[in-house]
Amino acid sequence: MATARQRRNRSAAAAGPDRRSIERLRQLAFLLDDRFRIPGTSYRIGLDGLIGLVPGFGDAATTLLSLYIVLGARRLGVPVTKLGRMGLNVGLDAVLGAVPLVGDLFDVAWKANRRNLALLLDHVDPDRETRHGPHDELVDPEPAPRRRKV
Repeated sequence: MATARQRRNRSAAAAGPDRRSIERLRQLAFLLDDRFRIPGTSYRIGLDGLIGLVPGFGDAATTLLSLYIVLGARRLGVPVTKLGRMGLNVGLDAVLGAVPLVGDLFDVAWKANRRNLALLLDHVDPDRETRHGPHDELVDPEPAPRRRKV
């Protein structure tokens, strides 16, 4: 006999991935890792690197936001092994990012949220094609504009 959790996971898998949830996680990953372009370069930086400059609070706040992506992946039925990898990405980002100065450079380069989004998208659509490089298809260059409520 299946437990309530197993029935819930089966029904979620049968309904297909929730596109709105995936888009929300995609936008959060973009905001945290790639929101701003450094002028004169093609390199992008997000709020993770900027907020991480605030000692103590910055790293804790961005770690919580990164864990929200992992939680969203869990809700979408990502297997435990991939969730473990996602947790390692966030943990590495949190621990090494807490080191003064060197950690801030690591935060800018590591892009744990982009990596976690790639793991999530690999689960949702294993046949998708990706390009690797600074302009990865995993994260849109600009998020879709918000609609105003009437």
